[in-house]
Amino acid sequence: MSNPWNEIRLEDYENHMKMDSVRQLQTMNSMMKDQFDAYPVSTAAVLGVAGGNGLEHVDPDKYKTIYGIDINAEYLKAAAERYPRLEGILECRQVDLAEETKALPHTELVIANLLIEYIGYEAFRKVVRQMDPKYVSCGIQINTDEKNWVSDSPYLHVFDDLDEIHHQMDERTLTNIMEETGYEKILMKKEDLPNGKALVRVDYVKKIMGHSVSHP
Repeated sequence: MSNPWNEIRLEDYENHMKMDSVRQLQTMNSMMKDQFDAYPVSTAAVLGVAGGNGLEHVDPDKYKTIYGIDINAEYLKAAAERYPRLEGILECRQVDLAEETKALPHTELVIANLLIEYIGYEAFRKVVRQMDPKYVSCGIQINTDEKNWVSDSPYLHVFDDLDEIHHQMDERTLTNIMEETGYEKILMKKEDLPNGKALVRVDYVKKIMGHSVSHP
């Protein structure tokens, strides 16, 4: 079965996400600035990078390499074309994170916003183990209405097939899984969204020999 994300046009996805009734594109963009700035790292990976929303916040003086990971080749092409100033820093890779992990690079920071929902907790655990980052920063959507997890918009039905792969998110479950994988929660922030939804950022640091890595 083809992954539904390969059938969704980037224009439709972004137009939906930035509507005033949704506001996820804007909220995630602001979140990513903080994520890129938060930790003393020089390499990072953005999982589910799509068209590169938030990459304008990458400081070329800080970062040597940013990996943009996505399943959709057209999304990756758009991301690379939109940020020519990151040439030599941004490396885009097409990977199905639910099925493939061996092709993933090691990196100091993993950013996974609105991504775990579509691959599930166990697949994400495998991704983290393969990439072995010092820090993991996740943005997950929390829904008060579990049936209607996509906000209403003229683009609503573009996302119908995502029901096949969508997983309901819970911060406590994610944190338990990360703790089992060797990571300690160091930050949690909640940004309310329209339609009874919220974007929750949860950051983790890797434990070394039972102790967490030093962090700001």
